[in-house]
Amino acid sequence: MANDSGGAESLSAEGEAREPVSGEGRKGRRWWLIPVIAVGVAVVVVAAATVALVRTYEIPGRSMQPTLTGGDRIFAEKLSYYLGDPKPGDVVVFVGPTDSWNRGRPRDKDTRVARVIAVGGQTIQCCDAQGRVVVDDEPLDEPYVDPKRNNPFDPSRPDIRFNLGGRAFGPVKVSDGHLWVMGDNRREAADSRYHTDDEYQGTVPAADVRGKVVNVE
Repeated sequence: MANDSGGAESLSAEGEAREPVSGEGRKGRRWWLIPVIAVGVAVVVVAAATVALVRTYEIPGRSMQPTLTGGDRIFAEKLSYYLGDPKPGDVVVFVGPTDSWNRGRPRDKDTRVARVIAVGGQTIQCCDAQGRVVVDDEPLDEPYVDPKRNNPFDPSRPDIRFNLGGRAFGPVKVSDGHLWVMGDNRREAADSRYHTDDEYQGTVPAADVRGKVVNVE
């Protein structure tokens, strides 16, 4: 940047010494700067908009299988959440809100991806008689969860907790402005279920969401 501006100043000073007094030559020589500046401004605007509205991330692990898998490149857009809050079913990129999520790592350097299952004001728990997650007394249909990547469910022992080989957790009432998130790979995802002892009962503030996943490569 310093060399470019210095060069422009030198050329300008040299040009002024040679231009006619009338200034007509000056206008004729500088007209080409207008499209150059316009293109430069357009490039800066597009780049700024892209950074502000869309970011790319690479999936490092298996917590969202089969929807996302290690090595997938995802695109997360921010515009949706400038206009409204995340909704159940959205797959979101977020930063862990408490130390239990981050384990001493800097918050903004440790982004995660999961699916929103419940939002502020809702109560979530597991399980009903068929082993399904229940939100506000309504069992969820979750076609994105592969049964092979879920903990087994024994109807005769429905209260076996997820961290002991079952599926049970909750009930947890999600605070306003917060989200309950879970990975599609329920057997391996260290999601909201694993952080219920923190100050947010495992929920994630909507303000910590960095974007909604809209595309995968």
